[in-house]
Amino acid sequence: MEPQLVGPGPYRATRLWNEIIEHFRAGMPLRKHRCRFKSYEHCFKASEAVDCLHELLGSNQNFGPEVTRNQTVKLLKKFLKNHVIEDIKGRWGKEDFQDDGHLYRFPPSSPLKSYPKKPSCGNQVIKFPDWNEPKAGVSQEHIPVKAVAMNSEMWYKRHSIAIGEVPACKLVFRRELTQANIEEIWKSQTLSRLQKILGLDSLNEVLDVKIVNSKHILQNAYNVNKQGIVILEDKSKELPHWILSAMKCLANWPSCSDLKQPTYSGFERDVFKTIVDYFGQMKEPLLTFHFFDVFVSVLGLLQKRSKAIEALQISCLLLPPENRKRLQLLVRMMARISLNKDLPPLSESVRTRTLMVQAFSHCILCSKDEMDLDELLAAKLVSFLMDNYQEILSVPTTLKSSIEEHVLNLQRVQIKYAGADTDATFPQSFCHQISTDEFEYQRATGSQEPLAALLEEIAMNKEISVKDKKKKLKQFQKSYPEVYRVRFPTPETEAVLFPEKTKQKPPILRWALKKPFQPFHRTRSFRM
Repeated sequence: MEPQLVGPGPYRATRLWNEIIEHFRAGMPLRKHRCRFKSYEHCFKASEAVDCLHELLGSNQNFGPEVTRNQTVKLLKKFLKNHVIEDIKGRWGKEDFQDDGHLYRFPPSSPLKSYPKKPSCGNQVIKFPDWNEPKAGVSQEHIPVKAVAMNSEMWYKRHSIAIGEVPACKLVFRRELTQANIEEIWKSQTLSRLQKILGLDSLNEVLDVKIVNSKHILQNAYNVNKQGIVILEDKSKELPHWILSAMKCLANWPSCSDLKQPTYSGFERDVFKTIVDYFGQMKEPLLTFHFFDVFVSVLGLLQKRSKAIEALQISCLLLPPENRKRLQLLVRMMARISLNKDLPPLSESVRTRTLMVQAFSHCILCSKDEMDLDELLAAKLVSFLMDNYQEILSVPTTLKSSIEEHVLNLQRVQIKYAGADTDATFPQSFCHQISTDEFEYQRATGSQEPLAALLEEIAMNKEISVKDKKKKLKQFQKSYPEVYRVRFPTPETEAVLFPEKTKQKPPILRWALKKPFQPFHRTRSFRM
């Protein structure tokens, strides 16, 4: 039975626990052993269990080859405590498993964990202002529209209400966004994007959205320095200066700017122990207990690097600013120490990178109830953080840009014309609410001026035929009779645009008569 990748979703840690137990029971060789002159069937040595489980975890996509033998022993201790295994005398319940020759066996059925029932958080619907509903006491008719620069052709095609080509415009009224509205938009859009990346129908099984603080998201997105590190508003939550100096010393070794050059052997190990002790005494991990299931779910995306990075970017935006800043500084120090070849070894038996993961995994990620796979899951996440910390702990620019664009769009008041929504070439016009007196003044001065200019353009346009000009003027007169009456108060002023042409009589004869025509008189004949 080949282990499969457990994707993101609710109860991922429980699913992994049950999967490991099933594969361990199926893959652990059982045979006959002797102990104190007595034979025991279907059992195994402790060291054999460590070998088998270590190999199984190393080949499992959910954990990988970075799992150490010491971590495997700790997991077997939890197996013994939860009665996944028992000693040959049937004893279990304690974590006294050792990597030695003691004999153990499987009980008739190793208990699999049932999925816990979480209280339903419900789908939190974020209420925004009703943009289509005007404020009380304000009429939409008193909101003037900024005139749109149009030529006669565009007016003829789009604004001729008289001939029924385009219906009357509709004003989409929108209230002004408050800071609280913007914060809730950020929260809603951020959680929506996280849910989409994780591929979940709902975030309720991995996160209670009510505990997500929208102010934290905005502060983490905007209050940052040039390096992307969060700038805290409450300076009392900053790391102590002596811890910052110790972290800078190891991160920049051997160039220690805040501390003097060490004068004794083992100085760097003492500094490292000081940092480990400080972060180890925290009551809550940096990723907090509330977001444990979210980050465990993200681990199911590690095979898709780009998706995992984006999911971790968004998840880290949800953290309290002080936690995010400490995580940024700590992971950056861990990555630099792991790559620093000039730094002396901090342990004689463990590689520097492995030491970083073992020392700080628990203070970065763990569950409140100390679940059995906490250490393995935390080690997997911390390793990925160290390899990609510059991308993960930066503000997701795509998400930020899309939310900013969405907020700007909501802050506009837009006038839409029926049938013109799909016409990208038609310019949009926007308006702002003003007082009634100002509206009356603008209506008398501002709104008629562009119409008068438009009428003048139609009247003086020599490129259109007389027939088309008369048709457009008639349409304009029907739509805006007051403006038309100002320009053409009498029919004579309108007739000036269409002067009658004088008709020339065609010549009847090619020669002109010099004398008036006289009647013909019969004359005497000259015949002889």
